[in-house]
Amino acid sequence: MKSLAIALDRRQSRKRDSRLTMLGVSLALASGLAFGQDSVPTATHQGGAFSLGYMFTFFFLMLGPLKILGPFVQITRNADAAFTRRIAIRAFLYSCAALVLTVVIGEGFLRKYNIPVPVLAIAAGIILFLVALRGVLEQFDIDPDATPKQYEPDMRYAASPLAFPTIVTPYGVAIVIVCMALTPDYMTETKIYFALLGLMVLNLVAMLFARPILKYLQVPLMLFGTVLGIIQVALGLSITLRALENVGFIVGKGVNR
Repeated sequence: MKSLAIALDRRQSRKRDSRLTMLGVSLALASGLAFGQDSVPTATHQGGAFSLGYMFTFFFLMLGPLKILGPFVQITRNADAAFTRRIAIRAFLYSCAALVLTVVIGEGFLRKYNIPVPVLAIAAGIILFLVALRGVLEQFDIDPDATPKQYEPDMRYAASPLAFPTIVTPYGVAIVIVCMALTPDYMTETKIYFALLGLMVLNLVAMLFARPILKYLQVPLMLFGTVLGIIQVALGLSITLRALENVGFIVGKGVNR
């Protein structure tokens, strides 16, 4: 009976984390629609550059706060309020530093090795698809002998797994590099930096209030979870297919634009 209770608790925790990510998908899509048709994640400006609304949609989806709540609560389960605040602030600082390094190093490697931007987009789409698919399949995974991972209060968790890969995700890194590579001027780059900084501040606020957020959002997350799980998988496929179109590998006549 004890092992069954542990397995059910583990399954509920996994499903809750998946539903948080799935709700993030729906909010990201809504934010993209708010910017207008050219901001929906299926459109680009003429000339190949993404709109700011398009970029914000993907930043929110891939680097936003909702996917952080479950892991943060699990990592700080045995920590007091003061330690929880400190680890949240440190994770925020590490995440900001990681994004700056992402832009500097990533764009440098793109130029040095002549990596086409669509190829990087293909990699981002594949990673997003695999991560999302695993999240969906884990909802049906029951292991009676498994026990949930326990974390003791330790500041080193602020760097890993919090800052990377939970906050600054691998597919988020790829999207940031793609967007920065496609920006036409320094003014647009500055706007992207401010958007990313604002998103990291939002992540910090989410970590500081993670427990009450999870407490009051559990029911709506259960309602959104089943329907929205497939959307994230579809977005990963969409990124990959459109990047394949850009490199001429496939013809996109059958894809709505």
